[in-house]
Amino acid sequence: MRIEVLGKNGFTPSEANKEYAIKKLSKLEHLLDDYENLNARVVCKVYKSYHKVEVTIPAKNIILRAEVMEEDLYAAIDGAIDKLVKQVRRFNDKIKDNLGKPGIRQVHPEEKTQNIVRGKHVDLEPMTKEEALDQMELLGHDFFVYLDKETRKTNIIYLRDDGDYAIIETETK
Repeated sequence: MRIEVLGKNGFTPSEANKEYAIKKLSKLEHLLDDYENLNARVVCKVYKSYHKVEVTIPAKNIILRAEVMEEDLYAAIDGAIDKLVKQVRRFNDKIKDNLGKPGIRQVHPEEKTQNIVRGKHVDLEPMTKEEALDQMELLGHDFFVYLDKETRKTNIIYLRDDGDYAIIETETK
């Protein structure tokens, strides 16, 4: 697995922080068939009273993602890895139960059946992209739908895999 450990909010992870995250991510090796070819992104953020660790691993047919806040950076890394292990196990069990096939890498899109199990109503507030970004971060989401103040069109701002943000601007036909 190729692992990228980054810092945000003025924090730069030390070599010890990076080595710890890499060591802990090796827990996933026996759960992921294609462990060697995966890319993991670990983002460490430091705030006044806590540390936040976000781990994202895009894999075939699933994006593994965990976000944990703890007083200690190492505890946050441990918590994120524990969440990822549970996600992989749950996904593998679901595949075995539903399709009778093992592993996270064995699912083919045509075999997968999905149902929409929940809907959500969103009241669009006119705001700037900066305000939308602030709202998204306050909510702890990786995307946010809003009504652009200038264009009066529905836009979606989202967190990219590389840690930057992007906006999807809509057009009505």
